[in-house]
This record gives sequence, C-alpha cells and structure tokens, in this order.
Amino acid sequence: MEIDSKLGTLYIVGTPIGNLEDMTFRAVRILQEVDAIAAEDTRHTGKLLHHFQIKTPQISYHEHNRQQRIPELVNRLAEGAAIALVTDAGMPGISDPGYELVKACLEKGIRVVPIPGPSACITAISAAGLPASRFTFEGFLPVKGKERQQQLQALQGETRAMVLYEAPHRLRKTLRDLEKILGGDRTLVLGRELTKLHEEFWRGTIAGAIAHYDDNCQPKGEFTLVIDGGDRSTPVFSEESLKAALQNAIAQGLTRSEATRQLAQETELPRRQIYQLAIALDEQNAEDL
Repeated sequence: MEIDSKLGTLYIVGTPIGNLEDMTFRAVRILQEVDAIAAEDTRHTGKLLHHFQIKTPQISYHEHNRQQRIPELVNRLAEGAAIALVTDAGMPGISDPGYELVKACLEKGIRVVPIPGPSACITAISAAGLPASRFTFEGFLPVKGKERQQQLQALQGETRAMVLYEAPHRLRKTLRDLEKILGGDRTLVLGRELTKLHEEFWRGTIAGAIAHYDDNCQPKGEFTLVIDGGDRSTPVFSEESLKAALQNAIAQGLTRSEATRQLAQETELPRRQIYQLAIALDEQNAEDL
C-alpha cells in the first residue's frame, strides 16, 4: 500500500543500551515533538525521559499487550497523530514485537520513519576483532525443546560470524550447548554490560569461556556473544542435502551401495556416514508408504 501523507507518522527511535550519552540529538527532539511514546516498559523509559526533560506522555506496548495496543496505536496514527516507538534499549523491532506494529502501519499506508541509534549487536561486532563483513544475527535462542535444538543445529554449518543475545542465568547452558554443536575450540567474544560502567569483553574459545565462568565468577549482566564462523574453505553438507543427493542417485538407477560410494567420493565424507544416511532414508521412505 502507498504511504498516505494525510495520516500520522510512526517514528522508530533508537535509545541507549547503557550509556545515556549515546542518545542522539535527533532522538531527543523527536521524543519531545511526538504526541505519544509507545514504550516497552514505561517505568524504564520514564527515567530516560526525565534525564532529558522530555514530558511527552507514554503508552505501554510490549509482548503481552501488543494484540490490544496495535489497533489503538494504528487508529491514533490514522487520525494524524505522531507516535514514537521505543524499546528498553537499542533499536525497536530487534528481538521485540516492534516489527508487528511497523507491519500494521505499513499495511494502512502510515509513514514509518527510523531514527537510528545504538544496537548491542553492532556494538559487540565492532569491538570483537573477528571477521564480520558478513554475519548472522540469531538474537535469543529458544529456551528449550526441539526448537532450540533445531536452531543450534542450523548454526553448525554457518561460515559467517554469529551474534547471540543471552541472559546471565542461561549463559552457562548456552555455552555448553554451543560446545556440543560447534566444538570447544571455536573462537568467541563475550560482550557484557555494553556501554555501561562495568562493560567487559572476554575473548577466547567456547571451552575457555565455560571454564572461566565455572571457575571464576557468576555471570552478571546482559551478554552479547559474537562467535567466529566455521572453516570457510571446507564445504558444508547438511543432512537434508545429502539425503536428497542419495535419493536422486538411486532414482537414476544406482543401488544404495553404489550411490553411497559415489556420494562419498564427491563430498570426501566417510563412506560409513553416507551409508547410515542411506539406511535412514530407506526407513523414512518405508514409513511414508
């Protein structure tokens, strides 16, 4: 839908992730001029507004009330209001429900204007000292269950740098899970309390980080993990792609043994590993019949 200039404007305002001096002049001006501020936590944002002497009224908008708030905010914007969306720290729409409000506004032709500001992801990458001309942002991993395992498995063949967010009470578990998937010798950087008084960067390996937090200290503060990508010179083959190649070879008339030998030669993977996949593929096909 085309943007309707007669409607209001939603401003996506970046706020400091710690140090209040990172607030931009433009962000302060926008927060002063809008009709309302949609905040993830009005008490938290209230401290920021008080510091910069901003008296604009707030309305709560967060994960638990978004279904109710989105129609309210969209209606106000449709009537010509200017509203700023802020999160507790950093840019809205990243690891929070901000994108749902943005999407709803765009569907109604309401103008959306980003007011860029700090981001823990970019802040950590800039100081990590790892190759990051290309990277993947994973945010918070699912806490448990199949979804967590699937997301962790997806990281196994990733050659780009990976960025994760993690809470202190889950850091040790996440490090151990990463060790199982990526190996203990994988390089990573842990950024803690970024831009705040006790900002700290820990650099080493996954195994080293586990030992550090097991032996020396209790994890404190919010963490941003930057993990080096896998070996960029070695091709990565997913289980799904290998099964597809086996199925294609068998469909062309090769026996299971012949298809296994051919694929092992092409990929330089152990023949036994390919053969086990071929057996699993036969069992899967039998179940589908």
